[in-house]
Amino acid sequence: MGWTKVLAADALAPGAREVVNVGKRKILLLNHENQLYAVDNACPHLKLPLKNGKIEGGAIICPIHRSAFNLSNGQVNNWCPWPPGVGKVLSLISQQKTLPVFPIRVEEGSIWIDVNDN
Repeated sequence: MGWTKVLAADALAPGAREVVNVGKRKILLLNHENQLYAVDNACPHLKLPLKNGKIEGGAIICPIHRSAFNLSNGQVNNWCPWPPGVGKVLSLISQQKTLPVFPIRVEEGSIWIDVNDN
């Protein structure tokens, strides 16, 4: 699919989040500490939305089972630790997977993302 214009750059203020559709994907755009990120909006564990996940230490945390993924590269920081005790069983439902992240750029006042390699 390649580079796709998804949003006006000024529409994503610091601290803002927006889910955009690119093809069949729902991509979560985040402006965290004046850095833009584009990640898949579905947690790789059970495909639940990440839009309301907390951000701590450069990672987005799934609001359901608290899996944590590095915003820059999608690597797993923590896999399904919640709820205590039961989380280990729930983690077996799906193998540990990285969160898809997408290249992002701002050009001519718009945010563009590249979904070509994912």
